[in-house]
Amino acid sequence: MISSVRADAFLERPSTGGGLTARKAVMRDIPPILALINGYAAQGIMLPRTEFEMSEAIRDFTVVERAGEFLGCGALHFYSPTVAEIRSLAAREKTHGAGRRLVEALLAEAQIYELDAVFAFTYVVEFFKKTGFHVVERGVLPLKAWKDCLRCPKFHACDETAMLRILRPEHWCEGSQSQSWPTEADSYIQLPTPQLR
Repeated sequence: MISSVRADAFLERPSTGGGLTARKAVMRDIPPILALINGYAAQGIMLPRTEFEMSEAIRDFTVVERAGEFLGCGALHFYSPTVAEIRSLAAREKTHGAGRRLVEALLAEAQIYELDAVFAFTYVVEFFKKTGFHVVERGVLPLKAWKDCLRCPKFHACDETAMLRILRPEHWCEGSQSQSWPTEADSYIQLPTPQLR
């Protein structure tokens, strides 16, 4: 879920000169990451995280700073050998350019791992379009990618948009994206379906 990046997080003010640094998160980053994510979760725009969940997932996270000050975070979460999700993307208010710097760092990491594509669920469609993503139907994405959705209060009325950034077009065929996803039945979340009588 990538709900808390504001439109101004994409812009850098000329007067600041940038100065944004992205780095992989370490354990000491857990408290500020939790404070940021859970602050947005309290507003209903992100899913809450626990210290235990963050400890398990800290290797997925990248943080952005300016002069050592924590400004935001985001994670690159792998779903297959070829596809990952950018998620838990959050920037403090009035941190111009932090969201863009995070996405750039996560895309660079995806390139290092030679991923074919990266996707995201978001409310800030225009922000992601500016970083090369395009809107896709949810059905293009594997159900496994929706595992966090099962605990979301908006599960049955989701208003986020699915977006995709193709990194290696030579390995990605638009007509057959499903070939990139795992095919074993147990690799997908079984969504509850109503019983017809």
